[in-house]
Amino acid sequence: MGLYDLTFYDLICRNAICYRNRIAFMEADDGSALTFENFKDMVDRLACGLQGAGIRKGDRIGAIGKNSREFFLLYGAAAALGAVMLPVNWRLSLGEMFFNLNDGEPSIIFSDPEYQPQIESDRKKLSGNPLLFSIRDASKEFQGLDSLLDNDGNFVPSDVASNDGFVIIHTAAVAGRPRGALLSHNNLLCSNLHFIESLKITPDDVHLNLLPVFHIAGLAMLTSAFHAGALNLNMSRFDAVKAVNLIDEKQISFFFDFTPILSNILDQQAKTGKNIRSLRAVIGLDVPDTIEKYQQLSGGTFYTFYGQTETSCLATIGRYNERPGAAGKPVMLGNVQLLDDKDSPVAIGDTGEIAMRGPMVFKGYWGLQDDNSYTFRNGWHHTGDLGRFDEDGYLWYAGRKPEKELIKPGGENVYPAEVENAILQHPAVEKCVVFGVPDPKWKEGIKAVCLLKQGATLTAEVLIKFVGSKIAGYKKPQYVQFVSEFPLKPDGSPDRIKIKELFASAQKPS
Repeated sequence: MGLYDLTFYDLICRNAICYRNRIAFMEADDGSALTFENFKDMVDRLACGLQGAGIRKGDRIGAIGKNSREFFLLYGAAAALGAVMLPVNWRLSLGEMFFNLNDGEPSIIFSDPEYQPQIESDRKKLSGNPLLFSIRDASKEFQGLDSLLDNDGNFVPSDVASNDGFVIIHTAAVAGRPRGALLSHNNLLCSNLHFIESLKITPDDVHLNLLPVFHIAGLAMLTSAFHAGALNLNMSRFDAVKAVNLIDEKQISFFFDFTPILSNILDQQAKTGKNIRSLRAVIGLDVPDTIEKYQQLSGGTFYTFYGQTETSCLATIGRYNERPGAAGKPVMLGNVQLLDDKDSPVAIGDTGEIAMRGPMVFKGYWGLQDDNSYTFRNGWHHTGDLGRFDEDGYLWYAGRKPEKELIKPGGENVYPAEVENAILQHPAVEKCVVFGVPDPKWKEGIKAVCLLKQGATLTAEVLIKFVGSKIAGYKKPQYVQFVSEFPLKPDGSPDRIKIKELFASAQKPS
């Protein structure tokens, strides 16, 4: 560690001094709590235990579990040792989980009890021979995390720099293969400062930690609240009834929203009459009716943004009321430009690819040098998304480049290729094209247009269930349309543009 380095572990040490006896974490399920000083003490002991188990700088720590203080303790201990966290989306299918784990090659894996039977049943599919630990209590094959805390906390400090890798978060499968985005300590600390400044987070705030911390938004909001000395109230899984009660009882002041989270909370509030006026700030993606209803009911402010895992969550941010429909302005420590195909800036009002430079930009995709060279060409991080700037500097999102066609149901990223690959495994399907369509609940839904093999029969319900057996449930199409004619290009491949033009309506399965 050099004179000018600062890591996430340094932040933990700082907060143990600045906010010593303040509550850092509280569990919504049982009300148990940790002060900032308690948290550092447990991080030190966990780091010491991990070091004793053989974990060294650069090793990956796999983790599959719901939000909990133990999960965040792993982040803290990894930061202390210079290890790299590898959180895995528990909503994925077993095959997808194993792909992400094997891609990161963890030396140790922590799991909630509910996922341990799956891991143990197919343990032979794990590359290497990682140690297996339970995030909660020990089980037959998984040692308990508590066993790593039985020490004095005197671990041997590692030489960790600001730009060292801290976490690998796998993004959606752009070409049928997930890519692990490696974020540094500096990336997360910089993201924290943008959230703190934009949302005006103080030690008096209470953050409802309802997004999973395998998601960049969930992790960034958790670390931002921690950085500011605010209280993180952890929900293991979102529940609108519990969320409304917590907002009322614990005076929740901010959280991150992906549709339909906020609308479900507002619906529940209408049923119960609970007071949600403490909820002064919500940031995320939602529809205008829900945003305006929230602001009118609570008196709070909704913040819009544009970003991705690769930009440490944020690239732009702003108050919804300043320019409804826009995604805010570039963050203070980010250079956001809109570029043409030659990487020259486009004129104000014209559409170009959103590109970024600055300390928010991730280190690269894990083990994918060719992808990194393309993404970082000419000294810019190319997002694959399109936008335009208006005369006042607000960014207006304008869709995705064809090479990175993406569907975002409820804030999750789903690439058509991975859904199409799953659909084409069904013996009755000859060809298919998957794309996004407007959806009243999820904002954007997944539609599959399918051509069946000659003489084959298939129902939408059966196909959707089949897809759900191959990939994560949130990637299943909500809309399926079987067609007798399939527009093709001269090379015989599906004409995606023509198919989207012909079948763009959100037709429900029948």
